[in-house]
Amino acid sequence: MQALYQVESTGQDVDTALSDFAESFELSDGAKEFSWELVRGVLDRRSEIDAHVEAVAANWTMDRLSRIDLSTIRIATYEMIASPEVPVEIIIDEAVEIARKFGTADSSKFVNGVLDPIAKRVRGPGLATGDEGK
Repeated sequence: MQALYQVESTGQDVDTALSDFAESFELSDGAKEFSWELVRGVLDRRSEIDAHVEAVAANWTMDRLSRIDLSTIRIATYEMIASPEVPVEIIIDEAVEIARKFGTADSSKFVNGVLDPIAKRVRGPGLATGDEGK
């Protein structure tokens, strides 16, 4: 989330931002690869992801959203689209924790409130709620 936030806030080149992030936090090769995949995936599919956000974030325009909240929502939405094997509950829980750590006092509730309907749009009503095997 921090690398994506940096790219989108500063316009910094994605490769530079990712390299700086990896050096600052001494990421393992696996964590570095996963981070690269998430950030590049979000940027590559940003218009698709943003269409989902705009459809469910009633009364909120994209420019009114906190950049931290938006970056967190974009990553979680990308994971829902690109990693169907990962349960939605895990994706949303991780996003809520990131929002709680880096956002405002209301960020975790807002992120959760936006991601739940996105999950239903992306994965379908039953798949979004953990009913995969039922």
